[in-house]
Amino acid sequence: MTPAINLLNKKKLPYQILKYVHDTSAPAYGLEAAEKLSLPVNSVFKTLVVELDGKSCAVALIPVNQKLSMKKLAKAAGSKKASMIRPEDAERITGYQVGGVSPLGQKKALPTWLHVSAQWLQRMYVSGGRRGLEIEISPPDLIGLVRGKVADLTE
Repeated sequence: MTPAINLLNKKKLPYQILKYVHDTSAPAYGLEAAEKLSLPVNSVFKTLVVELDGKSCAVALIPVNQKLSMKKLAKAAGSKKASMIRPEDAERITGYQVGGVSPLGQKKALPTWLHVSAQWLQRMYVSGGRRGLEIEISPPDLIGLVRGKVADLTE
């Protein structure tokens, strides 16, 4: 069990676990998950950890086939600037390995923004806390758990 799955069990929320064999040569973790699990790319979300104004960290969840707009995220967060943090910092802050960072069960709850498209999905998929492990969950349940805000976050 990962901290993400433990949290879902504790909250007694419905979810499904999907597993696949991670290929270490895969160029993009989220796209690999969508492909190996035969899921629509617009329903599989990657978890990106960013820094806001050089002071605090936050999480952005966007479909795996899209690119995060730092300007849009900064605006949604009420910040002047957003930038990706280094992978080793993301791992230290979240407690998860890059490629398996889940928005759930992180060491410290970070402010979280989800791409606006999540609200129109019946089910979405996010990392379960390690490479090769995805969680299927309803967007309202995920948004509630992470106290997420919805915004247009992509280029």
